[in-house]
Amino acid sequence: MTALKIRGVTKSFGSLVANDNISLSLQKGEVLALLGENGAGKTTLMNILFGHYVADTGDIEVFGNPLPPGATDAAINAGVGMVHQHFTLADNLSVLENIILGTESLFAWKSNTDQARRKLQTLADDFGMQIEPDKWVGELSIGERQRVEIMKALYRDAKILILDEPTAVLTPQEVDHLFETLRSMVARGLSIIFISHKLHEILNISDRVNVLRRGKMVGEIETKKADRNRLAEMMVGREVKRPKVEHITAGAPVVELDNVVLPGAKGHRPVIDGLSLTIHQHEIIGLAGVAGNGQSALADLLSGLRTPASGTVGVAGDTLASFSPQAFINLGIGRIPEDRQEKGVVGDMTVWENLISENLRQAPLWRYRRLIDFHACRAFAKNLIEQFDVRCKSMEMPAKQLSGGNMQKLILARALQNNPRFILANQPVRGLDEGAIAAVHERLLVAKRNGAGILLVSEDLDELFALADRIAVIYHGKISQPISVNAVTVQDLGLMMAGDLAHGLTVQQGAAR
Repeated sequence: MTALKIRGVTKSFGSLVANDNISLSLQKGEVLALLGENGAGKTTLMNILFGHYVADTGDIEVFGNPLPPGATDAAINAGVGMVHQHFTLADNLSVLENIILGTESLFAWKSNTDQARRKLQTLADDFGMQIEPDKWVGELSIGERQRVEIMKALYRDAKILILDEPTAVLTPQEVDHLFETLRSMVARGLSIIFISHKLHEILNISDRVNVLRRGKMVGEIETKKADRNRLAEMMVGREVKRPKVEHITAGAPVVELDNVVLPGAKGHRPVIDGLSLTIHQHEIIGLAGVAGNGQSALADLLSGLRTPASGTVGVAGDTLASFSPQAFINLGIGRIPEDRQEKGVVGDMTVWENLISENLRQAPLWRYRRLIDFHACRAFAKNLIEQFDVRCKSMEMPAKQLSGGNMQKLILARALQNNPRFILANQPVRGLDEGAIAAVHERLLVAKRNGAGILLVSEDLDELFALADRIAVIYHGKISQPISVNAVTVQDLGLMMAGDLAHGLTVQQGAAR
Protein backbone atom coordinates (compact mmCIF):
# COMPACT_ATOMS: atom_id res chain seq x y z
CA MET A 1 0.00 0.00 0.00
CA THR A 2 1.31 3.45 -0.92
CA ALA A 3 1.51 5.70 2.12
CA LEU A 4 2.85 8.83 0.41
CA LYS A 5 3.15 10.24 -3.10
CA ILE A 6 4.98 13.46 -3.91
CA ARG A 7 4.61 14.55 -7.53
CA GLY A 8 6.44 17.31 -9.37
CA VAL A 9 7.21 19.49 -6.35
CA THR A 10 9.15 22.65 -7.09
CA LYS A 11 10.05 25.32 -4.53
CA SER A 12 12.10 28.46 -5.11
CA PHE A 13 13.39 31.11 -2.75
CA GLY A 14 14.08 34.05 -5.04
CA SER A 15 16.59 32.85 -7.64
CA LEU A 16 17.45 29.73 -5.62
CA VAL A 17 15.58 26.61 -6.71
CA ALA A 18 15.59 24.48 -3.56
CA ASN A 19 13.40 21.69 -4.99
CA ASP A 20 13.24 21.13 -8.75
CA ASN A 21 10.37 18.93 -9.96
CA ILE A 22 10.81 16.27 -7.29
CA SER A 23 8.70 13.11 -7.20
CA LEU A 24 8.93 10.18 -4.80
CA SER A 25 6.78 7.55 -3.13
CA LEU A 26 6.78 5.78 0.23
CA GLN A 27 5.17 2.43 0.96
CA LYS A 28 3.50 1.33 4.17
CA GLY A 29 6.01 -0.37 6.49
CA GLU A 30 9.04 0.98 4.59
CA VAL A 31 12.09 3.03 5.56
CA LEU A 32 13.00 5.41 2.76
CA ALA A 33 16.34 7.19 3.16
CA LEU A 34 16.71 10.67 1.74
CA LEU A 35 20.39 11.29 1.07
CA GLY A 36 22.19 14.46 0.03
CA GLU A 37 24.66 17.08 1.21
CA ASN A 38 23.62 20.30 2.97
CA GLY A 39 21.66 22.46 0.55
CA ALA A 40 20.53 19.52 -1.57
CA GLY A 41 16.88 20.24 -0.73
CA LYS A 42 16.05 17.43 1.69
CA THR A 43 14.75 19.52 4.59
CA THR A 44 12.90 21.91 2.27
CA LEU A 45 11.02 18.98 0.73
CA MET A 46 10.08 17.62 4.15
CA ASN A 47 8.96 21.06 5.33
CA ILE A 48 6.64 21.19 2.32
CA LEU A 49 5.26 17.77 3.24
CA PHE A 50 4.74 18.82 6.86
CA GLY A 51 3.05 22.09 5.90
CA HIS A 52 5.76 24.56 6.93
CA TYR A 53 6.29 25.65 3.29
CA VAL A 54 3.97 25.83 0.28
CA ALA A 55 5.32 24.38 -2.98
CA ASP A 56 5.28 26.55 -6.10
CA THR A 57 4.08 23.57 -8.13
CA GLY A 58 3.29 19.91 -7.49
CA ASP A 59 0.98 17.96 -5.21
CA ILE A 60 1.11 15.47 -2.35
CA GLU A 61 -1.10 12.51 -1.46
CA VAL A 62 -1.16 10.71 1.89
CA PHE A 63 -2.81 7.27 1.79
CA GLY A 64 -4.56 8.25 -1.44
CA ASN A 65 -5.97 11.55 -0.17
CA PRO A 66 -4.71 14.95 -1.35
CA LEU A 67 -2.84 16.91 1.30
CA PRO A 68 -3.75 20.61 1.54
CA PRO A 69 -0.63 22.76 1.08
CA GLY A 70 0.81 24.85 3.88
CA ALA A 71 -1.30 23.35 6.65
CA THR A 72 0.63 21.64 9.45
CA ASP A 73 -2.63 20.62 11.19
CA ALA A 74 -3.78 18.91 8.00
CA ALA A 75 -0.48 17.02 7.75
CA ILE A 76 -0.71 15.87 11.38
CA ASN A 77 -4.35 14.83 10.95
CA ALA A 78 -3.38 12.88 7.84
CA GLY A 79 -0.87 10.93 9.92
CA VAL A 80 2.41 12.76 9.18
CA GLY A 81 4.78 13.31 12.10
CA MET A 82 8.15 15.03 12.02
CA VAL A 83 11.08 14.89 14.45
CA HIS A 84 13.39 17.80 13.74
CA GLN A 85 17.15 17.66 14.13
CA HIS A 86 16.93 20.29 16.87
CA PHE A 87 14.43 19.20 19.51
CA THR A 88 11.43 21.38 20.38
CA LEU A 89 10.79 20.42 24.00
CA ALA A 90 10.13 22.56 27.07
CA ASP A 91 12.70 21.73 29.77
CA ASN A 92 10.45 23.02 32.58
CA LEU A 93 7.57 20.66 31.72
CA SER A 94 7.26 16.93 32.35
CA VAL A 95 7.51 14.30 29.64
CA LEU A 96 3.74 13.81 29.72
CA GLU A 97 3.06 17.55 29.55
CA ASN A 98 5.38 17.95 26.54
CA ILE A 99 3.72 15.09 24.71
CA ILE A 100 0.11 16.26 25.15
CA LEU A 101 0.91 19.95 24.66
CA GLY A 102 -1.26 21.26 21.81
CA THR A 103 -3.45 18.17 21.54
CA GLU A 104 -6.30 19.37 23.77
CA SER A 105 -8.84 22.13 23.33
CA LEU A 106 -7.97 25.51 24.78
CA PHE A 107 -11.53 25.63 26.20
CA ALA A 108 -11.17 22.42 28.24
CA TRP A 109 -11.32 23.29 31.93
CA LYS A 110 -8.62 20.75 32.78
CA SER A 111 -6.25 18.34 31.07
CA ASN A 112 -7.30 14.69 30.87
CA THR A 113 -3.95 13.39 32.04
CA ASP A 114 -5.24 9.97 33.11
CA GLN A 115 -6.41 9.12 29.59
CA ALA A 116 -3.21 10.59 28.11
CA ARG A 117 -1.10 8.54 30.50
CA ARG A 118 -2.88 5.32 29.51
CA LYS A 119 -2.44 6.02 25.79
CA LEU A 120 1.22 6.91 26.31
CA GLN A 121 1.86 3.70 28.25
CA THR A 122 0.20 1.64 25.50
CA LEU A 123 2.42 3.26 22.87
CA ALA A 124 5.52 2.73 25.01
CA ASP A 125 4.68 -0.96 25.42
CA ASP A 126 3.85 -1.44 21.73
CA PHE A 127 7.06 0.13 20.44
CA GLY A 128 9.44 -0.83 23.25
CA MET A 129 10.17 2.79 24.21
CA GLN A 130 10.07 2.93 27.97
CA ILE A 131 9.81 6.49 29.27
CA GLU A 132 9.06 8.19 32.58
CA PRO A 133 5.97 10.40 32.09
CA ASP A 134 6.48 12.48 35.23
CA LYS A 135 10.17 13.22 34.79
CA TRP A 136 11.18 16.78 33.88
CA VAL A 137 12.48 16.99 30.31
CA GLY A 138 15.36 19.14 31.58
CA GLU A 139 16.65 16.08 33.45
CA LEU A 140 16.69 13.79 30.39
CA SER A 141 19.68 12.68 28.33
CA ILE A 142 19.83 13.53 24.63
CA GLY A 143 18.72 10.02 23.67
CA GLU A 144 15.78 10.17 26.08
CA ARG A 145 14.72 13.54 24.66
CA GLN A 146 14.68 12.10 21.18
CA ARG A 147 12.42 9.28 22.35
CA VAL A 148 10.05 11.89 23.75
CA GLU A 149 10.00 13.66 20.37
CA ILE A 150 9.16 10.37 18.64
CA MET A 151 6.45 9.64 21.22
CA LYS A 152 4.96 13.08 20.57
CA ALA A 153 4.49 12.12 16.93
CA LEU A 154 3.12 8.66 17.75
CA TYR A 155 0.73 10.13 20.33
CA ARG A 156 -0.76 12.18 17.49
CA ASP A 157 -1.35 8.92 15.57
CA ALA A 158 1.48 9.38 13.07
CA LYS A 159 1.57 6.76 10.33
CA ILE A 160 4.42 8.45 8.44
CA LEU A 161 7.39 9.56 10.54
CA ILE A 162 10.01 11.99 9.21
CA LEU A 163 13.35 11.85 11.02
CA ASP A 164 15.73 14.71 10.13
CA GLU A 165 19.36 13.78 10.94
CA PRO A 166 18.15 11.76 13.96
CA THR A 167 21.56 10.45 15.01
CA ALA A 168 23.49 13.73 14.94
CA VAL A 169 23.64 14.08 18.74
CA LEU A 170 23.50 10.43 19.85
CA THR A 171 26.16 8.06 21.16
CA PRO A 172 26.69 4.84 19.18
CA GLN A 173 24.71 2.87 21.79
CA GLU A 174 21.84 5.34 21.53
CA VAL A 175 21.92 4.98 17.74
CA ASP A 176 21.66 1.19 18.10
CA HIS A 177 18.68 1.59 20.44
CA LEU A 178 17.02 4.04 18.05
CA PHE A 179 17.40 1.63 15.14
CA GLU A 180 15.88 -1.20 17.18
CA THR A 181 12.92 1.05 17.92
CA LEU A 182 12.54 2.05 14.27
CA ARG A 183 12.53 -1.58 13.16
CA SER A 184 9.80 -2.31 15.72
CA MET A 185 7.76 0.59 14.35
CA VAL A 186 8.17 -0.54 10.74
CA ALA A 187 7.13 -4.07 11.67
CA ARG A 188 3.85 -2.57 12.94
CA GLY A 189 3.22 -0.77 9.66
CA LEU A 190 4.74 2.66 10.30
CA SER A 191 6.42 4.29 7.31
CA ILE A 192 9.62 6.28 7.88
CA ILE A 193 11.54 8.88 5.92
CA PHE A 194 15.10 8.88 7.26
CA ILE A 195 17.15 11.97 6.36
CA SER A 196 20.89 11.61 6.83
CA HIS A 197 24.32 12.11 5.27
CA LYS A 198 25.86 9.13 7.14
CA LEU A 199 26.17 6.40 4.56
CA HIS A 200 26.73 3.50 6.97
CA GLU A 201 23.53 4.34 8.87
CA ILE A 202 21.49 4.58 5.69
CA LEU A 203 22.78 1.18 4.61
CA ASN A 204 21.91 -0.19 8.05
CA ILE A 205 18.33 1.04 8.47
CA SER A 206 16.72 1.78 5.09
CA ASP A 207 14.92 -0.26 2.43
CA ARG A 208 15.37 2.24 -0.39
CA VAL A 209 17.50 5.33 -0.94
CA ASN A 210 16.56 8.45 -2.88
CA VAL A 211 19.43 10.85 -3.60
CA LEU A 212 19.07 14.61 -3.98
CA ARG A 213 21.72 16.84 -5.49
CA ARG A 214 21.29 20.61 -5.83
CA GLY A 215 17.54 20.38 -5.54
CA LYS A 216 17.07 17.60 -8.07
CA MET A 217 16.27 13.93 -7.55
CA VAL A 218 19.27 12.28 -9.20
CA GLY A 219 18.81 8.63 -8.30
CA GLU A 220 16.99 5.87 -6.49
CA ILE A 221 18.32 2.49 -5.45
CA GLU A 222 17.29 -0.45 -3.28
CA THR A 223 19.53 -0.51 -0.24
CA LYS A 224 20.40 -4.17 -0.69
CA LYS A 225 21.92 -3.29 -4.08
CA ALA A 226 23.91 -0.32 -2.73
CA ASP A 227 27.22 0.20 -1.00
CA ARG A 228 29.08 3.23 0.32
CA ASN A 229 30.95 3.86 -2.92
CA ARG A 230 27.80 3.66 -5.02
CA LEU A 231 25.90 6.05 -2.75
CA ALA A 232 28.83 8.48 -2.62
CA GLU A 233 29.06 8.48 -6.41
CA MET A 234 25.31 9.17 -6.69
CA MET A 235 25.62 12.10 -4.26
CA VAL A 236 28.56 13.71 -6.05
CA GLY A 237 28.04 12.61 -9.64
CA ARG A 238 31.47 11.03 -10.00
CA GLU A 239 33.68 8.39 -8.42
CA VAL A 240 35.02 9.46 -5.05
CA LYS A 241 38.29 8.18 -3.62
CA ARG A 242 39.11 8.95 0.00
CA PRO A 243 42.78 9.65 0.76
CA LYS A 244 44.89 6.96 2.44
CA VAL A 245 46.26 7.58 5.91
CA GLU A 246 49.95 6.87 6.48
CA HIS A 247 51.52 6.28 9.86
CA ILE A 248 54.17 8.85 10.78
CA THR A 249 56.15 8.88 13.99
CA ALA A 250 54.98 11.77 16.16
CA GLY A 251 57.45 14.58 16.80
CA ALA A 252 57.82 17.26 19.44
CA PRO A 253 54.78 18.72 21.24
CA VAL A 254 53.19 21.68 19.46
CA VAL A 255 50.30 22.40 21.85
CA GLU A 256 50.17 21.50 25.53
CA LEU A 257 47.13 22.11 27.74
CA ASP A 258 47.68 21.56 31.45
CA ASN A 259 44.74 21.47 33.89
CA VAL A 260 42.84 24.16 31.98
CA VAL A 261 39.56 25.50 33.37
CA LEU A 262 37.04 27.68 31.52
CA PRO A 263 34.14 28.89 33.68
CA GLY A 264 30.54 28.37 32.64
CA ALA A 265 27.63 30.74 33.10
CA LYS A 266 26.97 31.98 36.63
CA GLY A 267 25.81 29.10 38.81
CA HIS A 268 26.77 26.45 36.25
CA ARG A 269 29.65 23.99 36.12
CA PRO A 270 32.80 24.90 34.15
CA VAL A 271 32.54 24.26 30.43
CA ILE A 272 36.16 23.07 30.50
CA ASP A 273 37.11 21.38 33.77
CA GLY A 274 40.75 20.52 34.46
CA LEU A 275 41.52 19.56 30.86
CA SER A 276 45.02 18.34 29.97
CA LEU A 277 46.04 17.36 26.45
CA THR A 278 49.25 17.28 24.38
CA ILE A 279 49.31 17.31 20.58
CA HIS A 280 52.51 16.52 18.70
CA GLN A 281 53.97 17.18 15.29
CA HIS A 282 52.87 14.73 12.56
CA GLU A 283 49.85 13.73 14.65
CA ILE A 284 46.06 14.00 14.37
CA ILE A 285 44.19 13.79 17.67
CA GLY A 286 40.49 13.13 17.19
CA LEU A 287 38.08 14.59 19.75
CA ALA A 288 34.80 12.69 20.12
CA GLY A 289 31.81 13.64 22.22
CA VAL A 290 28.12 14.39 22.11
CA ALA A 291 27.49 18.03 21.14
CA GLY A 292 27.46 20.45 24.05
CA ASN A 293 30.11 18.81 26.22
CA GLY A 294 32.73 21.53 25.89
CA GLN A 295 33.97 21.14 22.32
CA SER A 296 32.97 24.67 21.31
CA ALA A 297 34.59 26.20 24.40
CA LEU A 298 37.82 24.30 23.76
CA ALA A 299 37.78 25.44 20.13
CA ASP A 300 37.31 29.06 21.25
CA LEU A 301 40.27 28.67 23.62
CA LEU A 302 42.51 27.29 20.87
CA SER A 303 41.43 30.11 18.55
CA GLY A 304 42.39 32.82 21.03
CA LEU A 305 38.78 33.81 21.70
CA ARG A 306 38.75 32.83 25.38
CA THR A 307 41.23 33.05 28.25
CA PRO A 308 41.43 30.21 30.80
CA ALA A 309 40.52 30.94 34.42
CA SER A 310 43.33 28.61 35.49
CA GLY A 311 45.79 26.17 34.01
CA THR A 312 48.29 26.80 31.22
CA VAL A 313 48.40 26.65 27.44
CA GLY A 314 51.75 26.12 25.75
CA VAL A 315 52.64 26.44 22.07
CA ALA A 316 55.96 25.02 20.84
CA GLY A 317 57.32 24.95 24.39
CA ASP A 318 56.34 28.50 25.38
CA THR A 319 53.55 29.15 27.90
CA LEU A 320 51.09 31.76 26.64
CA ALA A 321 50.55 34.88 28.70
CA SER A 322 47.91 36.54 26.51
CA PHE A 323 45.09 35.25 24.33
CA SER A 324 43.74 36.81 21.14
CA PRO A 325 43.04 35.56 17.61
CA GLN A 326 45.89 37.66 16.22
CA ALA A 327 48.33 36.28 18.78
CA PHE A 328 47.39 32.72 17.83
CA ILE A 329 47.76 33.48 14.13
CA ASN A 330 51.21 34.92 14.82
CA LEU A 331 52.12 31.70 16.68
CA GLY A 332 51.44 29.65 13.56
CA ILE A 333 48.02 28.27 14.48
CA GLY A 334 45.56 27.56 11.68
CA ARG A 335 41.89 27.69 12.59
CA ILE A 336 39.02 25.92 10.83
CA PRO A 337 35.90 27.00 12.74
CA GLU A 338 32.78 24.93 13.30
CA ASP A 339 30.42 27.37 11.57
CA ARG A 340 31.93 28.31 8.24
CA GLN A 341 29.27 30.89 7.41
CA GLU A 342 29.08 32.72 10.73
CA LYS A 343 32.72 32.44 11.89
CA GLY A 344 34.71 31.19 8.93
CA VAL A 345 34.13 33.97 6.42
CA VAL A 346 32.80 37.50 6.27
CA GLY A 347 30.01 36.81 3.81
CA ASP A 348 29.71 40.30 2.33
CA MET A 349 33.44 40.62 1.71
CA THR A 350 34.87 39.31 -1.54
CA VAL A 351 36.61 35.98 -1.93
CA TRP A 352 40.02 37.62 -2.24
CA GLU A 353 39.45 39.84 0.80
CA ASN A 354 38.62 36.78 2.91
CA LEU A 355 41.71 34.95 1.63
CA ILE A 356 44.14 37.72 2.57
CA SER A 357 42.45 38.73 5.83
CA GLU A 358 44.93 36.95 8.12
CA ASN A 359 47.99 38.07 6.16
CA LEU A 360 47.08 41.67 5.45
CA ARG A 361 49.81 43.24 7.59
CA GLN A 362 52.57 41.13 6.13
CA ALA A 363 54.78 41.87 3.15
CA PRO A 364 54.18 42.10 0.27
CA LEU A 365 50.50 42.83 0.92
CA TRP A 366 51.22 45.70 3.33
CA ARG A 367 53.72 48.33 2.33
CA TYR A 368 54.50 52.02 2.19
CA ARG A 369 53.67 52.50 5.85
CA ARG A 370 50.13 51.16 6.18
CA LEU A 371 49.12 51.18 2.52
CA ILE A 372 47.55 48.03 1.11
CA ASP A 373 48.99 46.75 -2.17
CA PHE A 374 45.75 45.62 -3.82
CA HIS A 375 47.55 44.19 -6.85
CA ALA A 376 49.70 41.99 -4.57
CA CYS A 377 46.61 41.01 -2.56
CA ARG A 378 44.73 39.81 -5.64
CA ALA A 379 47.79 37.95 -6.94
CA PHE A 380 48.20 36.30 -3.54
CA ALA A 381 44.52 35.29 -3.50
CA LYS A 382 44.63 34.04 -7.11
CA ASN A 383 47.48 31.69 -6.23
CA LEU A 384 45.54 30.26 -3.27
CA ILE A 385 42.38 29.85 -5.36
CA GLU A 386 44.32 27.79 -7.89
CA GLN A 387 46.30 25.86 -5.31
CA PHE A 388 43.24 24.85 -3.25
CA ASP A 389 40.81 24.57 -6.18
CA VAL A 390 38.35 27.16 -4.83
CA ARG A 391 35.75 27.26 -7.57
CA CYS A 392 34.20 30.69 -7.92
CA LYS A 393 32.93 32.79 -10.82
CA SER A 394 35.25 35.59 -9.77
CA MET A 395 37.43 36.43 -6.81
CA GLU A 396 35.42 39.66 -6.65
CA MET A 397 32.20 37.83 -5.75
CA PRO A 398 30.97 37.89 -2.12
CA ALA A 399 32.15 34.86 -0.15
CA LYS A 400 28.57 34.14 0.96
CA GLN A 401 27.73 33.11 -2.61
CA LEU A 402 30.18 30.19 -2.54
CA SER A 403 28.90 26.64 -2.12
CA GLY A 404 29.59 24.98 1.23
CA GLY A 405 32.45 22.94 -0.18
CA ASN A 406 34.15 25.90 -1.83
CA MET A 407 33.66 28.06 1.23
CA GLN A 408 35.44 25.37 3.24
CA LYS A 409 38.25 25.26 0.67
CA LEU A 410 38.63 29.02 1.09
CA ILE A 411 38.94 28.61 4.85
CA LEU A 412 41.45 25.79 4.39
CA ALA A 413 43.49 27.89 1.99
CA ARG A 414 43.65 30.74 4.48
CA ALA A 415 44.41 28.48 7.44
CA LEU A 416 47.03 26.28 5.76
CA GLN A 417 48.83 28.78 3.50
CA ASN A 418 51.77 29.32 5.86
CA ASN A 419 52.29 25.67 6.92
CA PRO A 420 50.95 26.13 10.48
CA ARG A 421 52.52 24.18 13.31
CA PHE A 422 49.08 23.47 14.79
CA ILE A 423 45.62 23.22 13.17
CA LEU A 424 42.29 23.32 14.94
CA ALA A 425 39.90 21.50 12.60
CA ASN A 426 36.45 21.89 14.16
CA GLN A 427 33.80 19.85 12.29
CA PRO A 428 35.74 20.48 9.04
CA VAL A 429 33.44 18.47 6.73
CA ARG A 430 30.03 19.03 8.31
CA GLY A 431 27.39 19.24 5.58
CA LEU A 432 29.80 18.64 2.70
CA ASP A 433 29.34 16.11 -0.09
CA GLU A 434 31.64 13.14 -0.49
CA GLY A 435 33.85 14.84 -3.05
CA ALA A 436 34.40 17.90 -0.86
CA ILE A 437 35.03 15.66 2.16
CA ALA A 438 37.77 13.81 0.30
CA ALA A 439 39.41 17.11 -0.68
CA VAL A 440 39.35 18.47 2.90
CA HIS A 441 40.72 15.23 4.35
CA GLU A 442 43.54 15.17 1.81
CA ARG A 443 44.57 18.70 2.80
CA LEU A 444 44.65 17.79 6.49
CA LEU A 445 46.76 14.72 5.82
CA VAL A 446 49.21 16.77 3.76
CA ALA A 447 49.49 19.25 6.64
CA LYS A 448 50.18 16.37 9.03
CA ARG A 449 52.85 15.06 6.67
CA ASN A 450 54.44 18.52 6.62
CA GLY A 451 54.78 18.51 10.39
CA ALA A 452 51.58 20.01 11.75
CA GLY A 453 49.83 18.75 14.84
CA ILE A 454 46.06 18.65 14.37
CA LEU A 455 43.10 18.54 16.73
CA LEU A 456 40.17 17.12 14.75
CA VAL A 457 36.85 17.83 16.49
CA SER A 458 34.06 15.77 14.96
CA GLU A 459 30.73 14.19 15.86
CA ASP A 460 31.24 11.65 13.07
CA LEU A 461 33.10 8.66 14.48
CA ASP A 462 33.75 7.32 10.97
CA GLU A 463 35.73 10.48 10.23
CA LEU A 464 37.74 10.16 13.43
CA PHE A 465 38.62 6.51 12.77
CA ALA A 466 39.53 7.37 9.16
CA LEU A 467 41.95 10.21 9.98
CA ALA A 468 43.05 10.24 13.61
CA ASP A 469 46.11 8.59 15.11
CA ARG A 470 44.61 8.78 18.60
CA ILE A 471 41.11 9.61 19.86
CA ALA A 472 40.11 11.37 23.08
CA VAL A 473 36.57 11.80 24.40
CA ILE A 474 35.21 14.93 26.06
CA TYR A 475 32.29 14.77 28.51
CA HIS A 476 31.00 17.64 30.64
CA GLY A 477 34.22 19.54 30.03
CA LYS A 478 36.49 16.70 31.13
CA ILE A 479 38.66 14.77 28.70
CA SER A 480 39.98 11.23 28.55
CA GLN A 481 43.54 10.30 27.69
CA PRO A 482 43.88 9.84 23.90
CA ILE A 483 43.76 6.19 22.81
CA SER A 484 45.26 4.71 19.65
CA VAL A 485 42.63 4.11 16.95
CA ASN A 486 43.96 0.57 16.67
CA ALA A 487 43.09 -0.14 20.31
CA VAL A 488 39.62 1.42 20.64
CA THR A 489 36.23 0.44 19.18
CA VAL A 490 33.06 2.38 18.42
CA GLN A 491 31.44 0.68 21.42
CA ASP A 492 34.28 1.83 23.68
CA LEU A 493 33.86 5.40 22.50
CA GLY A 494 30.11 5.17 23.00
CA LEU A 495 30.53 4.25 26.66
CA MET A 496 32.98 7.10 27.15
CA MET A 497 30.73 9.59 25.33
CA ALA A 498 27.95 8.61 27.73
CA GLY A 499 30.13 9.60 30.71
CA ASP A 500 32.30 6.58 31.50
CA LEU A 501 35.64 8.25 30.76
CA ALA A 502 37.41 5.77 33.05
CA HIS A 503 36.60 3.07 30.48
CA GLY A 504 39.39 4.58 28.38
CA LEU A 505 41.95 3.56 31.00
CA THR A 506 40.67 -0.02 30.81
CA VAL A 507 41.07 0.05 27.03
CA GLN A 508 44.61 1.42 27.29
CA GLN A 509 45.61 -1.17 29.88
CA GLY A 510 44.21 -3.93 27.71
CA ALA A 511 46.13 -2.67 24.68
CA ALA A 512 49.36 -2.49 26.70
CA ARG A 513 49.23 -6.16 27.67
